[in-house]
Amino acid sequence: MPSKPILIAQISDLHIKAPGALAYGKVDTAKALERCVAALNALQPRPDLVVISGDLADTPTPGEYEHLKRLLAPLQIPFIGIPGNHDCRDMMRAAFPDQAWATESGALNQSRGVGGVDVILLDSSVAAKPHGTLEATTLDWLDTTLAASSSRPALVFLHHPPFRTGIEHMDVQNLFNADDLAAIVRKHPRVRLVAAGHVHRATLTLFAGVPATICPAPNHAVALDLAELLVPSFAIEPPAFHLHAWFADADDGFGDVLTHQVPIGQFEGPYPFFGADGKLL
Repeated sequence: MPSKPILIAQISDLHIKAPGALAYGKVDTAKALERCVAALNALQPRPDLVVISGDLADTPTPGEYEHLKRLLAPLQIPFIGIPGNHDCRDMMRAAFPDQAWATESGALNQSRGVGGVDVILLDSSVAAKPHGTLEATTLDWLDTTLAASSSRPALVFLHHPPFRTGIEHMDVQNLFNADDLAAIVRKHPRVRLVAAGHVHRATLTLFAGVPATICPAPNHAVALDLAELLVPSFAIEPPAFHLHAWFADADDGFGDVLTHQVPIGQFEGPYPFFGADGKLL
């Protein structure tokens, strides 16, 4: 009988502001996170872990992180997070002292084993800059962490995508040293997924031969502008998050990882396909 999957939910780009404030004067990111937390709690089966892949706060300020903590308090699933370009390392470290940061100062990297899977979070933030970089110490830590096992699959999360999306104003602020990350990913075949945020849009590609994704946001999306027809813009699109499922029973020993996009909100259904007589309705 197939094994039950390990489920890792990924939410990203929360952009929590002070109570009552709207992002860009338009988006109620707090209400968006409340709806997201409710959707996560309602999932059956419930995820084993929630990864928050950056931009937890917006400005940021200590007050924003306190507001964020209040909004996350109803979440009934353990969570871990990394900063994005809107975050502050020192404020985030102070707000979440119970997170198992890899070091007592500097980059907020961390690794957590969930059943047979290692979930690895990389801090790609650069103080006061929109782009991302993985510091030399982070790259060394990643290489060492991955070298600790040759058999456990690893899912790698960071904020800045290490690949282009075609949305130019976002691509100029992605991960600047993606080649350094690619070299380590290729060195360690146990990496089965590289998952990012930052762009607020669901995106799928290959990076260093590994499936790579961008997580959608619970609030607003970066406008899909592949022809540079717009000034940098956002759109209010259906909110969603990613649910990464790892199945142990695969021939290569590392298992299979697949990603579902889960919409946030109330929708009709589920309805049965077949009637009581077994016939398709």
